[in-house]
Amino acid sequence: MLTSMKIIFFSLFLLLFGAIHFLARSRMVMKMHLGANTKRWFSIFLALNYLGNIGYVLARYIFEVPKALYALLSMSIGVTFILFLAMLLYEIIHLLQRHTPFHNERRRLFKRASDAAFLGAGAVVTGVSAYEGTKRPVVKNVIVKQDRFDGKSYRIVQISDMHIGGLIEREFVEESVRRINELRPDVVVITGDLTDLPIERISGAVDELKNLRSRFGTFYVPGNHEYFHGIEETLEYIREMGIEVLGNRAVNLGPFWVVGLYDLFGIRYGSYAPNIKEATVNIPQKAATLLLAHQPRSIYHLNGFNPSLMLSGHTHGGQIWPFGYLVKLQQPYLEGLHRLAKRRHIYVNSGIGFWGPPMRLGTEAEITLIEWS
Repeated sequence: MLTSMKIIFFSLFLLLFGAIHFLARSRMVMKMHLGANTKRWFSIFLALNYLGNIGYVLARYIFEVPKALYALLSMSIGVTFILFLAMLLYEIIHLLQRHTPFHNERRRLFKRASDAAFLGAGAVVTGVSAYEGTKRPVVKNVIVKQDRFDGKSYRIVQISDMHIGGLIEREFVEESVRRINELRPDVVVITGDLTDLPIERISGAVDELKNLRSRFGTFYVPGNHEYFHGIEETLEYIREMGIEVLGNRAVNLGPFWVVGLYDLFGIRYGSYAPNIKEATVNIPQKAATLLLAHQPRSIYHLNGFNPSLMLSGHTHGGQIWPFGYLVKLQQPYLEGLHRLAKRRHIYVNSGIGFWGPPMRLGTEAEITLIEWS
């Protein structure tokens, strides 16, 4: 069911995507040295792809459709992202073409050749992105050496941004749980955007997480997407499964404390907002701390608290290159391990799943195994 907030969001979403398709036709397709029939087919393709954008929103939130059709509609979102990039690049190329020091006939040949190469490159990028999106998540081994535990080390498995719902179903969750358990973790952490539909529609898939096994248990903080689909019901369901929900809370595991914050979207939502003071009130000053916060930019909201190791997600590593550069305009870190200070680090997980199109380029879906010592 669509709330008023979702209606506004998706109206703006479809308006923006409609503008991208209109400009792609008027500023790119109609300027290419293509035959009239080819331009007509491209125009039809753009119209169908935009209808796919509309169909994706309807299929995700109103009507249930066959999985194959849903996958096709999802791909239209990825194609739109690539169209946006292509349109920007084509404007630059078109400007260069107009200023090449050739006579008119050679300039036309140059433009025809570059247009053909441009279309070919676009097809390759789309195909490779779709292929990379089909790959199973890799296990990334990360060593965080801080000399905190008298020579001991602890195995932390982090997953983030599974986005259960749509194309992420029970089989994917079941396989992910099996692979995590094979890593024999001391603790499992889930750093948000676990769900992407109301919990009652995806409870069967979420239930597979009951089978996670580790020495200290499984700890979870919500991401921004949980707020879109009934955060109260989602958090309550996950608690009843036996997973520790760390919303502005900390738990002492003995060798270290694990701390969790609600997502920054809670500030805009009006409840379930992050509160670092509330979360850390009982933690001794020199204790080793593992902080879970969905967005890397939560690091700007810690009010003097300095976690030993912070784990985040949210960025998907950009998901489809080069959109990571846009993500970095909002987030201080895109993916991977970063040293903040002596004996302080942050790791940003690129996500075990995906949002929107099942496509990736320049980044991998991951399960992270962190050896923290």
